[in-house]
Amino acid sequence: MIGISKLLCGTENFGDSLRYAQGSRGQVHGAVTGHGPVVVWNSTRTCNLKCRHCYSESDSKKYGELNTEEAKEFINDLAEFNVPVLLFSGGEPLVRPDFFELAEYAKMKGIRTTISTNGTLITPEVAQRLKNIGVGYVGISLDGIGEVNDIFRGRQGAYQAALAGIRNCLAVGQRVGLRFTINRHNHKELDKIFDLIERENIPRVCFYHLVYSGRGSEMIKEDISHGESREALDLIIERTLDFHKRGLNKEILTVDNHADAIYIYLKLLEENPEQAKHVLELLSRNGGNRTGIAIGEVDWEGNVHADQFTRNHRFGNVRERKFGDIWTDLSNPILAGLKDRKPLLKGRCARCQWLNYCNGNFRARAEAVHGDFWAEDPACYLTDEEIGIKV
Repeated sequence: MIGISKLLCGTENFGDSLRYAQGSRGQVHGAVTGHGPVVVWNSTRTCNLKCRHCYSESDSKKYGELNTEEAKEFINDLAEFNVPVLLFSGGEPLVRPDFFELAEYAKMKGIRTTISTNGTLITPEVAQRLKNIGVGYVGISLDGIGEVNDIFRGRQGAYQAALAGIRNCLAVGQRVGLRFTINRHNHKELDKIFDLIERENIPRVCFYHLVYSGRGSEMIKEDISHGESREALDLIIERTLDFHKRGLNKEILTVDNHADAIYIYLKLLEENPEQAKHVLELLSRNGGNRTGIAIGEVDWEGNVHADQFTRNHRFGNVRERKFGDIWTDLSNPILAGLKDRKPLLKGRCARCQWLNYCNGNFRARAEAVHGDFWAEDPACYLTDEEIGIKV
């Protein structure tokens, strides 16, 4: 994640302590010294929607998944490995009958629990229950306003149901924010999303770049162009600064493209060199993409992956071995490579002057386009000149 509001405005939010802490860079197995990674758990594949970009290719049917007892043993392993955050994802995690029991159990074990949801099932009662058991954050996915979202999400009325879920969380003081995946069909909605978070007093929004995985792999040609990516970042920067100037405390982030951080740094270098120097220090602490290092994923069947987009590379199963033992076992060449990937990278990524700050960006996109896990990331929109390559 790139903390846009952090880099531009110097604001402080919970995740910044993991992203920009001293010693974050150079970690091999965890988010910060003494901790394991943030773990995304796709606790179920079942979902009440059918989104066009779903990396887990979820549907409303039933799939095999860890049962309650197995899930609690998995959570015990995470606590033993000092995992700081467990993100319940799916499918739709709220369709899992034991979700509240497991989320409360993780909290009891000292793990901060968060949830990634489509929001359509968050009634006032559900919102209050999330608040009561101490869920740290609820991320609700919207991919446009009204009909734009409904088409993308595969169900009429999904937008209004998700918006009701957001309002229900806000009404009980449950921390909540938006998740928006940028693509060719909705990138013109960015301004409207900023208007929405101001109008509804939503404190946080994460703008995700498209990753070509699951059903999303069919959308390679539906990603926005490099020029449109730059335009999107310009708008996000403009609206973030506007919020800050007007005293509106909003956390704005982008996700899954570390070119964003360098793009911001280069703009600041022209406009405010002193601030740019500070930003570069923060980026140096972070070290760029840390898939397989500071973030990991476990799917509904218990398989461990580097992240939720690289489920074609399996490192082990938590039914058979503890998560910590799998995560620190470097016999798998992909996991071992991710821990120290710079010598393996190819193309523009290998020659980029910002490699120490980006760490090769996103491997799932490189593999989807080039058939090579270590190839250059095709979604990097920085020019050859900007990354220091002479034509």
